[in-house]
Amino acid sequence: MKIIQILFLVVLIVPFIEIYLLIQVGGIIGAFPTIILVVLTALLGAGLLRQQGLATFQRFQASLAQGEVPAYEMIEGPIILLGGVLLLTPGFLTDMLGIACLIPSLRRRIAQYVLENHLIQAVGGFNQSKPDGRDVLEGEFRKEE
Repeated sequence: MKIIQILFLVVLIVPFIEIYLLIQVGGIIGAFPTIILVVLTALLGAGLLRQQGLATFQRFQASLAQGEVPAYEMIEGPIILLGGVLLLTPGFLTDMLGIACLIPSLRRRIAQYVLENHLIQAVGGFNQSKPDGRDVLEGEFRKEE
């Protein structure tokens, strides 16, 4: 399935799920408490977006100051933005997904997965053969956490 088709299905299905959940929760706790809950999650989302975004930006600047590539921070930034947008969107499904995007340990794992499985493959991985007639610098590295 193409990404456009998947995105179309998500945009089509998510509102139906959100409406269903809002009706179910509203039937259990009432309409007014449901509205208050949706507004509170939006406010929580705005606060978490600000806090997590600033923390990630500070780590980004610290990595640059140390001469390191801020790879994780460059991946975490859009995840934080997506989490904030999901929390600001009314509904309980999008709120759960938004909170998941703003949990630092989960966000770090998502960023690690993207870096290791998608970005390295996108640039073709690392060439193991020596090029003809060029100087080759070999070395070792280790990942510190």
